[in-house]
Amino acid sequence: MKTILGIDGGGTNTRGILQRGTETLAHARGGSIKRLRVGAEQATANLQSLMKELYRQAGVASVDAASAGIASASLPGVAEWITDVFRDFDVARSEVVGDEVIALDAAFHGGAGILQIAGTGSNCIGRSANGTLASAGGYSSTLGDEGSGYWIGLHAVRRGLRAYDRGEPTQILDEVRSLWQTPTLTDLVLFGNATPGPDFAALAPVVAQLAAQGDSVAVAVLEQAATDLADFVLTVHAKLLRLDPTASQIPVAWTGSVLEKNDQVREKFTSILQAAVPGIEIATTATVAINGALWRAQQLAHREAPELPQPATR
Repeated sequence: MKTILGIDGGGTNTRGILQRGTETLAHARGGSIKRLRVGAEQATANLQSLMKELYRQAGVASVDAASAGIASASLPGVAEWITDVFRDFDVARSEVVGDEVIALDAAFHGGAGILQIAGTGSNCIGRSANGTLASAGGYSSTLGDEGSGYWIGLHAVRRGLRAYDRGEPTQILDEVRSLWQTPTLTDLVLFGNATPGPDFAALAPVVAQLAAQGDSVAVAVLEQAATDLADFVLTVHAKLLRLDPTASQIPVAWTGSVLEKNDQVREKFTSILQAAVPGIEIATTATVAINGALWRAQQLAHREAPELPQPATR
């Protein structure tokens, strides 16, 4: 019976599961392996530490196949260094794909569908019945990631400052100052512009709490986040229909802390999609991305590796 490894490397942390057949041998969580976030040296150390813990729990010395889904997997050198680490741990066959790819396969097991990711970052990917991929978003926190936790935190501060200038009521800046331990508005601005900067994604739960209390600025930020996320899905939906005009229905799944934990964003996101595409099938529970990595690793282990994803149509 084959031993397989699935890894989900998000922007904040990394999750790994070892399985043999249907039995879970080990399950561990570690630091981020996203180089852009923690640096190359720390990313490597985090992955090695995770692998050691998984092997220790499972009592194994090798793995038949591994699939790793990681944010920014397409950047130069990323797949190579992860593959090197796998080789050091005697992984016989492996692949490195985007975290959106494993999430898509967790939802649809190689079939047609659209997956919206909204965690620390955001990305949307879809697949037609013939296997062609299409995507929208995913251009990093600097150039995109609309609707993500990072985007919500950053834009809450921006809109909070605008409200302050206009004399409009909001508790956002007070809450941010308390969280950041910045006594004055000047301190807040300096800290917000520091290098390295603060973790804006950590502000998303605060924004959600304020929105639930009726803070108009927080409500506006979350409504815009939901609108942007829905727009990504509709953009990919249109692309897939152009690729396959005969498709009558393309299901939608979602994952990530923003949509999982924030009812306001998820409900608005869902209502926009239902209004735009009557009858559209939308998942009612979050997709567990690492299940897609395990599914893909299983294909690799039995020498039925899925074809490499085709370049996304943008």
